[in-house]
Amino acid sequence: MADLNVSLLPWQQEVWEDPTRFKVVAAGRRTGKSRYAAWGLIINALSETKGQVFYVAPTQGQARDIMWQLLLELGHEVIASAHVNNLQIKLINGCNISLKGADRPETMRGVSLKFLVMDEYADMKPEVWEQILRPALADQKGHALFIGTPMGRNHFYDLYTYASVGKDDDWTGYHYTSYDNPLLDPEEIKAAEKSMSAFSFRQEFMASFEAHGSELFKEEDVQFSEEEPADGAYYIAVDLAGFADVQKVTTKTKRLDQTAIAVVKAGVDGWWVANIIHGRWGVKETARRIFDAVRDYQPVAVGIEKGALKNAVFPYLNDIMKQNQRFFRIEELTHGNKKKTDRIVWALQGRIEHGNLSLNKGKWNAQFLDELFQFPNPLVHDDLIDALAYIDQLAKVAYAIDYEEDDYEYLDKYAGY
Repeated sequence: MADLNVSLLPWQQEVWEDPTRFKVVAAGRRTGKSRYAAWGLIINALSETKGQVFYVAPTQGQARDIMWQLLLELGHEVIASAHVNNLQIKLINGCNISLKGADRPETMRGVSLKFLVMDEYADMKPEVWEQILRPALADQKGHALFIGTPMGRNHFYDLYTYASVGKDDDWTGYHYTSYDNPLLDPEEIKAAEKSMSAFSFRQEFMASFEAHGSELFKEEDVQFSEEEPADGAYYIAVDLAGFADVQKVTTKTKRLDQTAIAVVKAGVDGWWVANIIHGRWGVKETARRIFDAVRDYQPVAVGIEKGALKNAVFPYLNDIMKQNQRFFRIEELTHGNKKKTDRIVWALQGRIEHGNLSLNKGKWNAQFLDELFQFPNPLVHDDLIDALAYIDQLAKVAYAIDYEEDDYEYLDKYAGY
């Protein structure tokens, strides 16, 4: 690789170092997908003297437009010959790289493949992989890379789900947004967001597997307010995740949940979400983050989900409190015998729809809204909205006067009880 002067982005390096046989990468526009695929084709072709290497796009024209010039540019030092008529490049070791279109599956039969790239798999018929190309990898136990931007809940979604949340060790799924390309100006992405529909932006730039009409939470109901309400008191709810050593994050731990610390000012007019602090931290850093949030916002109540993770973080949190001579009580939060979906909908949907939940503007907004609009989606984390939903257990605020009848007390009309 050094002789070819290969330079990879951080996300590309992560995928490259993963030895898994089949990799599925869902990535946003301008992430660097094609360049990574080109390096994969060249390096894999150079390492073999038998078998072939295929790049497959939805059509042969797309294969030529996307990959031909890029391969010539990156691999010119190791290319022996190139024939544009049949879109085939022969390397100095005798191995061929062939560019194919999934719309002409008959041209891909009867070959022995060592490596395969399927670009924009969402635009292809799944039979091309299942009936033609997967068998072509069998005799040499070849590897395959599926890469593309999501297009709703189709066979690419199914394959990504299988690779990401399945139990097949031969498969790994990755998800990257356009923000994962450090060479792409974040301001340009934000500019695109202003002129695009939220649905299109999330699909094209955030690589979200969008499905029209399935959202429990609607964009038009979400309200923002940078002005802190005068009425109310602060509450902090913590949804703990597995404690990761951030120096040892691997391809397997990348998909771990995040710890989320929801900071909310709750009053008679509803909730104002001041901040949601989130990240993948070790247990000591998690304790520090919780303590800092309590110090900064001085809540009347702090809640952490009951269980082993709370028991793990509490001794460190207790030590920090002793060191700083600042103590606070931890309330134990529970699921209340409810499924996560029911608990989150119960706590948040009514408040959002009735305009009684507003968000302070901050860097956490994008992550929170992506989780909110995709919920419930097994491919999208829900850590931030889960932490926010726990505020419902902490905030003891009456939103309506009692019924005239002595037998009833109307506690919270927005949550529905």
